[in-house]
Amino acid sequence: MRIAAFETSTEWCSVALALDGEIAALEERAGQRHAELALPMFERLLARAGIGAAALDAVAFGAGPGSFTGLRIACGLAQGIAFARALPVLGVSTLEALAEECGAPRVLACLDARMREVYYACLEREGERWHEIVPARCALPAQLRVPRGDWVGCGSGFALYGDFGLGKVLPEIHPSAIAVARLASPRLARGEGVDPALAAPLYLRDKVAYTKEELARR
Repeated sequence: MRIAAFETSTEWCSVALALDGEIAALEERAGQRHAELALPMFERLLARAGIGAAALDAVAFGAGPGSFTGLRIACGLAQGIAFARALPVLGVSTLEALAEECGAPRVLACLDARMREVYYACLEREGERWHEIVPARCALPAQLRVPRGDWVGCGSGFALYGDFGLGKVLPEIHPSAIAVARLASPRLARGEGVDPALAAPLYLRDKVAYTKEELARR
């Protein structure tokens, strides 16, 4: 099984290539340069593996939530590569990719959503799958609620808003293309890929900015 994966939902630009259980990846703190970096990184991975894009079985991408522009870049790259080769596309939640990177059995994944909000979800691992105990949502930090039990927090939301009462937080962890590829592989085996035309980002919020008046009311 051969899967390319893109993750550009945060300031990191991450690309991975999964070949029959082995995953190679490139990653760089990109700022706003994701569109410039992602495709050359992908081409370098293909060259190192000695294959062309025609050898792929599917393309996966970090579907969100996250940066609106970053999500569109990853989705667009996945669609472009897949369209030309009639490949299925798999969108993977960035919060689930955060949990996968963390590795704890119970994870509160929390990303800075800007505009004084966070994207978060509480996910619990059962076997090879993550299950949402608290579904992904966009909320004010004060509205974040943690279920009972031992939870590990990870993601940029903790760097800005504290530990929310958790015993352990890992604010440096970010979604990666490696995690996206790992999560996409069993889904592809289950036939969950979609036609490239149906692939779409998960935004959770339809605004990219609030007015000064709206911010003052929050």
